[in-house]
Amino acid sequence: MGTLTEEIFTRRLGREVHAGEIVVAPVDYAMAHDVTGPLAIEAFRKLDVPLWDPERVIMVFDHILPANTVASAGLHKIVRDFADEFGVTHVFQEGICHQLMVEKGFIRPGGIVVGADSHSTTYGALGCFAAGFGSTDIAVTFATGKTWFRVPETIRINLRGSLPPGIFPKDLALKVIRMLGAEGAYYLAVEWGGEAVEAMSVDERLTLANLTVDFGGKAGLCEPDEHTRAYLGDAEVFDLHPVTPVYRSLIEVDAQMLEPQIACPPAIDNVQDLSAVAGTALDEVFVGSCANGRIEDLAIVAGYFKGRQVSPRTRTIVVPASKQIYMEALARGYIQTFMEAG
Repeated sequence: MGTLTEEIFTRRLGREVHAGEIVVAPVDYAMAHDVTGPLAIEAFRKLDVPLWDPERVIMVFDHILPANTVASAGLHKIVRDFADEFGVTHVFQEGICHQLMVEKGFIRPGGIVVGADSHSTTYGALGCFAAGFGSTDIAVTFATGKTWFRVPETIRINLRGSLPPGIFPKDLALKVIRMLGAEGAYYLAVEWGGEAVEAMSVDERLTLANLTVDFGGKAGLCEPDEHTRAYLGDAEVFDLHPVTPVYRSLIEVDAQMLEPQIACPPAIDNVQDLSAVAGTALDEVFVGSCANGRIEDLAIVAGYFKGRQVSPRTRTIVVPASKQIYMEALARGYIQTFMEAG
């Protein structure tokens, strides 16, 4: 019994697990990309052992694609040679690693997933425990299918009410970063809940879980529910809820009081109300990334752009997070809207 994190570890280890324990737990999948993957592969080869399970190792080319230097092409070759040698078939080059992990069906509620990238916390939106690890730790998982954790304590963030028009999950995440600071949840799990989160789509929850690491969180989790079931289709989604949890702290946020937020230089936790910087000239606008490149994000932006022109002094870049999202945006006419807007 306990928090979502404690419930997940309890189920996986077959005994009651509590925050603060150091455990060795089996993982469902281990992911690395074209920057962290070669480091993990180098460390794995030094172990001189078989690969744990080639079907549970995911490699994604997304940080330097296409390779723009001889050195980056060399990194790609290391990954491809590794995949060929050990029979790794889950090798992708069609989007951002975190989006593909969700799209390709590797994430399930109650699972434990590790990735050689800090924003691997993204997957917790579907009710799993997901965390970013260093390449050496990932190498050990490649060899054993397990890794060690100090089971984290949990902060619960409840968003009361409903989000006003023009306020989005990223505003909530930035507001929490503003409240807690860039290390306010250092090595803590974060449970996102409350009426507003319960009303959010999975795409919206992915943004919250993704940004959890940006205020120090080890993992960011949402309880699986009917939205999760609809998103995962035929996949089995079992009930997973906190049971008489003991939280490190409980933070209540009134959704109706939220204003649009913006992170200003020089640090991510220098967050201001958008009204405080209104009128500032924009040199560049970027829409995308593992936080906000999904179809619902593109739909919002296309709605703002429709029938308008971007300023000639503001370079505007829109990048869908995956090929699948790009194709859907194309079918819905969003890409044409972006091009017509300039």
